[in-house]
Amino acid sequence: MTIWFTADHHFGHANIIRFCGRPFADAGEMDEAMVERWNSVVGMRDEVWHLGDFAHRCGPNQQAEIFRRLRGRSIHLIRGNHDRKNTLLLPWSSIQDYAEIHISGQMLVMFHYALRAWNKSHRGSLCLHGHSHGRLPNLPGSYDVGVDAWDFKPASLDEIVVKSNADTS
Repeated sequence: MTIWFTADHHFGHANIIRFCGRPFADAGEMDEAMVERWNSVVGMRDEVWHLGDFAHRCGPNQQAEIFRRLRGRSIHLIRGNHDRKNTLLLPWSSIQDYAEIHISGQMLVMFHYALRAWNKSHRGSLCLHGHSHGRLPNLPGSYDVGVDAWDFKPASLDEIVVKSNADTS
């Protein structure tokens, strides 16, 4: 089992293509590509933490259909600024505004928004966030896991750490 992190899909949101310079002709093409890329890395027994903005301007039936197609035995939501009623009604394993978890002794703090300081940051905890769509530089220990920064697919903690070490070399 692998634990994956992602954010800011904005399923159904045609304007996000222009706002973020996404390489898709329309929202339908974008949605299909992101479902395929999610499923190319996430296995049926894996866990996913989605750090907000799952969908925007996407009807409840379309959201439910997209969610049903995504792999993962448990998918958690850290609520983002665009996660409203229809998104919150999806069968998430948990919904919260903020979470702290440990993976192999590494403490992770997860929030939709980038933080400059977080719990135990001075003791090596890492902060994972979305919202900035790859436009903010990562700070030491703080990483954007949004799809715009990760080729439109979830990232594992190992990938995040490798990329962060390469960025600081």
